[in-house]
Amino acid sequence: MFPNANLYPANHKTVFVLDHTPYFGISSEQHIEFDFIKSRAPGFLQVPPISKSLWTCSVEASIEYCRIVWDLFPTGKLIRFIASDAVAHILNTWVTTQQNLNHIMNGMSLIGVPPPPRTVNTPEFTIIHGLRTAIDALSEITELQVEKMANSSANGSTKFINRCRVVCITSARDDDSMKRLEEIFHNVLQQHNKTAINDTCIHIDHCHLVIINTFPISIESHVNNHPPKVWSPILTTEVHSVKCTLISLKLSTLILQHYNLASTTVTGIPMKEEQNASSSANYDVEIYHASVAHTAMLKGNAADVAGIRTIKEGLEYETVTLKWCTPRSCSASEMQNCTSMHRITPVDVNSRPSLCLINFLLNGRSVMLEMARKSGGKITSHLLAAHGGEIFIHTLCTARSVLEDPPSISEGCGGRVTDYRITDFGDLMKQNRLFPLKNQYQNEPPTSKMVERLTRHTKYWPLTISSTLIFNLKGFIDPLWTAITKDKLNDEEVRQCKQVVYKLFSLESKHEILPIPNAGQRIKGQKREDQYKIMWKELETLLKSNQHTENHTSVYICLKDCHKYRAEDKLSDKVELDQALRELDQLEPDHQRASVIRATTDSPMSPPPLASIVSPISRSTRGSGSIYSQKSLFDIFANQESKVKPRSDFYGRDPDSLKVKLYPNMKLDNERVVKGEAMVIE
Repeated sequence: MFPNANLYPANHKTVFVLDHTPYFGISSEQHIEFDFIKSRAPGFLQVPPISKSLWTCSVEASIEYCRIVWDLFPTGKLIRFIASDAVAHILNTWVTTQQNLNHIMNGMSLIGVPPPPRTVNTPEFTIIHGLRTAIDALSEITELQVEKMANSSANGSTKFINRCRVVCITSARDDDSMKRLEEIFHNVLQQHNKTAINDTCIHIDHCHLVIINTFPISIESHVNNHPPKVWSPILTTEVHSVKCTLISLKLSTLILQHYNLASTTVTGIPMKEEQNASSSANYDVEIYHASVAHTAMLKGNAADVAGIRTIKEGLEYETVTLKWCTPRSCSASEMQNCTSMHRITPVDVNSRPSLCLINFLLNGRSVMLEMARKSGGKITSHLLAAHGGEIFIHTLCTARSVLEDPPSISEGCGGRVTDYRITDFGDLMKQNRLFPLKNQYQNEPPTSKMVERLTRHTKYWPLTISSTLIFNLKGFIDPLWTAITKDKLNDEEVRQCKQVVYKLFSLESKHEILPIPNAGQRIKGQKREDQYKIMWKELETLLKSNQHTENHTSVYICLKDCHKYRAEDKLSDKVELDQALRELDQLEPDHQRASVIRATTDSPMSPPPLASIVSPISRSTRGSGSIYSQKSLFDIFANQESKVKPRSDFYGRDPDSLKVKLYPNMKLDNERVVKGEAMVIE
């Protein structure tokens, strides 16, 4: 909505409007035991349990919200408090000296607990008074806004943008009451923008209203939640309905969104037991910090990131779990190479593990945080250390440092890779170099044409030598692999590409082994059939990805046709062999068929058959022309053909001849007899 959202953030000015009406003086109905004495003497009176009021729950949660904000942002993030009952009670202003917890707590003690229910003469108690005063407070200009307005006017940039947020903790009967509350706030905001603009008040460009509807734990609310909804260009509202004991958890979720924070849980912290100093146990401490500290880590392996991101029970946000590592001193000579540094604050500031961790860091020690990997092993990702009495989280550089020597081209992310196609990559860069042009292209810019060309050249381009086979056979693939990536192919180049395909099919039909260099485990030790299978698959991928013209497509079709013809030839050879075997079944007995099949299928280098001893019947009949003698398939067919006498067919059966004359030489022979010529019978 606003292009300058980072320059003028909504979290610069936040107003908390707390409901101070008599309804918030009732009990939350969450009882707390106040009797801690185990041994009870006679006559001991048990202290009844106590419970917090709705007002106490809302004040504690909002004060904790402020503590986290001011711990992480000492300057630039301002928060004001307004309590609303019969009138609006302003607890502080935008002045920097009043932006601290002591001032807020003193103001809370002055207004005290919510008043008792109204009588006849008391004014009406409502949250509307506080919302009206909050709008007036948002239009007041702060010291930082004065500086930004001066800089904007001096630089002649866009107008100043006043964006802000209101967090209202109240209670409503149902959705209609909540909707009327939002409408009243919107109308008051519009009227204020029309009238209240002077030297001390500025226009409110956008306001984010967050309403938290709360109630005791034994009551069921009729107010439903709704996500952020845009009422108008100047107002966005959202409603959260929670029990009074869960206000702090809801504000913990909202503060991460409002200030772009992230959660980290430091796990495995060794700590001595308070009651038994000789033993120790592992504890967890959750801290808040800027979300930028996790940016580099979350861009890593997805499986590793998923293993460290969890949602704690009872919470609505994710936390990143990092393991405690061996502490070290934080001297200048041992500082780690880090990419960013951000302040941290513990979530549960009063817990014993948090106090021990904070004191440990403030004493000059540092803590390394490790991220566990799913594949095994760990990587040191962050460092906790204190500087000048403030604790920071340092994002460590897990990659190669810029201060070191540049990496070798033979080193990659997966380890040391030494078989990159460096020469081919150099040729690729030479083929796609850009040169300045004097004349301008009117129809198509040269950059888009070059991007299209580079995309076509890199559709199939293996990075390493061991991951490809066809690019290692340049003597057999040339000029196909260089011509197929051209913009256009002429007829001569198409003919040359098809000849390469035919040549490769000829090599396979002759059962020749491909001359592949020993460049990796992918090719080493493979059979001839597997090598050809990989080669055809890669070649098909290369041709299929380069079909931008008809000539390119014709080369791909040629490859497909050759595969189809080869499959048909294999099928026809199988059919002919089956037909020959069926004919042999009629000529040869069963015990002789095995030797005939072996003679037709074995190669000259095949080992001799196991049953090489001739049967007694074969010995007695060998050389006598018996069918039991061992014969080849050619001998059997030649013997059958010799038994059939050749006989010429009658030429009158020729289908081209429709009429045949019988005895065509009879008349000529009679004339010769009359003339007395002698006839010679041949």
